Amino acid sequence: MPEAPGAPAAPPAAPDGGWTAPSATVPAQRHVPKHAAKESGEPVPAAAGVGVNVPQHRAARFEGLRAWLRRPAGRAVITGVALALVLGAAFASGRFLVPAVSKPRAGTSVAPPPSTTPGAVETGEAPVPAPPATTFTPPAGTRERPSDVLAAWAGPRAVKLQIPPVAMQAYGYAELITARTTPGCKLTWTTLAGIAKIESDHGRTNGSLLQEDGKAVPPIVGPPLDGQSGRKAIKDTDGGTIDTDKTWDRAVGPMQFLPSTWKDIGVDADADGVTDINDIDDASLSAAALLCSGGRDLSTVEGWNAAIRAYNVPDEYRTAVFNATNDYGRRDRTG
Repeated sequence: MPEAPGAPAAPPAAPDGGWTAPSATVPAQRHVPKHAAKESGEPVPAAAGVGVNVPQHRAARFEGLRAWLRRPAGRAVITGVALALVLGAAFASGRFLVPAVSKPRAGTSVAPPPSTTPGAVETGEAPVPAPPATTFTPPAGTRERPSDVLAAWAGPRAVKLQIPPVAMQAYGYAELITARTTPGCKLTWTTLAGIAKIESDHGRTNGSLLQEDGKAVPPIVGPPLDGQSGRKAIKDTDGGTIDTDKTWDRAVGPMQFLPSTWKDIGVDADADGVTDINDIDDASLSAAALLCSGGRDLSTVEGWNAAIRAYNVPDEYRTAVFNATNDYGRRDRTG
């Protein structure tokens, strides 16, 4: 949990104007406790859909229905029904495990001031699970992760966006689980990816790498929150159990949680029996729970701003996350 990043330039008025993401060299552990800095307001992500083929009807009496189905409104309805059937089949087959998500503490910050940026964050395509793979064999030394159901969806995006495949699966899986357990939140994987980019470069900061089972090795531990170099002073809250420091607290893992926050909202997303702060699956779904707490709707400017501020207060942090989120969404959608 380091000092806040330097203030970048405010985002332009329209998100489609060719924004660039933060530098690939990401300072390690930017997470700052919620009460450590000032507040203000910024942007918001939006939802995305998936296309399907519409069948033709030969009977003449259905000619009107055929014409309606060719229109944008008709295609949108068919799209929604098809996506619901796909997700329902995946959940019914048992490929999705819905962890018992502990309820995080509701955000206590006041509503953000009106955003000066009228546009919304560009979101990527929603994750759609592939049919269960009957021949799947976990890599040597690992076990099958529930998020492996998104391997086909995550693979091409991981290459295009330069995100580790296991992280890409974790972000998409967290979106799908959140859509089922907290549908009003409207969280997208791009917001989780934007946060992870700023917090730890997707688990790659300080020489760490995400393994095939989602674990960050070596563990990612930030500097002590000892009041030095602009950092907030936070005395130890976990006896060093999570952050290995018995004097001061430190931010830990690919999503950089404080030990006290992790104890409140940590989730076992990969069903391995361990709630692991250094596991990208557990950390991503736990971050989703934190962002969605307090009944936030992240498809609104106010809801998105409040969610990011609940994660980390400074304006410059929110701007950096916005830029990264927008960049991932635009690049995913435009190829």
